[in-house]
Amino acid sequence: MRSHPTPADFPALFFRSALGRFPTGVTVITAEHPDAGTPLGLTISSFSSVSLEPPMVLWTLTHTAASLSAFKKLDRYVIHVLSASQVDLARRFAKGPQAERFTGLALERAPNGTLMLADTHCAAWFECHNTQRHEAGDHTIFVGQVEHCHRQLLSPLIYHAGDFELTPGSEPLSRN
Repeated sequence: MRSHPTPADFPALFFRSALGRFPTGVTVITAEHPDAGTPLGLTISSFSSVSLEPPMVLWTLTHTAASLSAFKKLDRYVIHVLSASQVDLARRFAKGPQAERFTGLALERAPNGTLMLADTHCAAWFECHNTQRHEAGDHTIFVGQVEHCHRQLLSPLIYHAGDFELTPGSEPLSRN
């Protein structure tokens, strides 16, 4: 007989703080809006490898994100793994109107035509075909099959305890 999960015995902010103890890389995902044809981009730290054969990765997006419906419709997107020198880019794509996120930035096309940042400081990038979407709690999980990728030997940008840093401090940034 299978058991069912019990309700959480902790508040959401405590859970978020506990998750913050696990450092993650930082990515910016770009594409073109499927209806408007305008640039679309956001900062995501929920990125992970899934499979080598075929090459697949995943990332998640909250159900409250204004761009969720657009990303669900997309055929392709590019995931840029940010380097340690790109904190400003991470902050820029984390909030604000889409048009402002791209103001003054050089853009180019990945091999299959997907809109991407023309930034030589990214540690890596992956052009992905948007193959699967799964609803999970308050997020949608996107699984992309990687069609093209590039990497450089640069130190990655790290997100830890609610901020971007390379050497975690002994005191958490959040008291939650």
